[in-house]
Amino acid sequence: MIAYLRGRVAATTAETVIIDVNGVGYEAYCSGSAFAKIGNGDTAELYTYLQVREDGMTLFGFSSLKEKELFLKLISVSGVGPKMGIAILSVLSGEEVVSAVATADVKRLSAVKGLGKKTAEKIILELHGKISAAEVMSAGGDSPVGGAEVAESRMSAADEDAVSALMGLGFTRSESVRAVKRAHDAGARTTEEVIMKALQSGV
Repeated sequence: MIAYLRGRVAATTAETVIIDVNGVGYEAYCSGSAFAKIGNGDTAELYTYLQVREDGMTLFGFSSLKEKELFLKLISVSGVGPKMGIAILSVLSGEEVVSAVATADVKRLSAVKGLGKKTAEKIILELHGKISAAEVMSAGGDSPVGGAEVAESRMSAADEDAVSALMGLGFTRSESVRAVKRAHDAGARTTEEVIMKALQSGV
């Protein structure tokens, strides 16, 4: 199993990168975040997944172990192969995928080319409750402990939906309520925007 590569970027195409590791070139299909960190001639590091089939082997590259774990969750869904999994992570960030699953946003997932509505619904159905926010948050994104409690008396139905979604991702209610308030202070308006900001800030 090839789980990790580190070497010089020899070439890139629209979908793949070729990394020279001690004179051997490895070609890998990369996620959007992995591509964003790669430039010709640079030293690149990729966490990889190796697909082995009768007709050959294919490498897929990721910017972090957490992104790779999310990819593995995606391809565990029936009908979602590695090519589709990497396509999803090329169009959507990890936070956007988690948000889409948490809020049952079929439209957002269906925006990925080749991913139909039925498959998007299947991803949401099978992964809801199985994806933890911790899997996609940055290493320094631990939830804070303590702090003043946020008054909940004036929470709207949409805010309650956001709180419920965040709790489903593993946060406590008090952490989720604080995250909703901070997201609104930062300009978030929709449930999806609130969840995205919470994931990006680590709640």
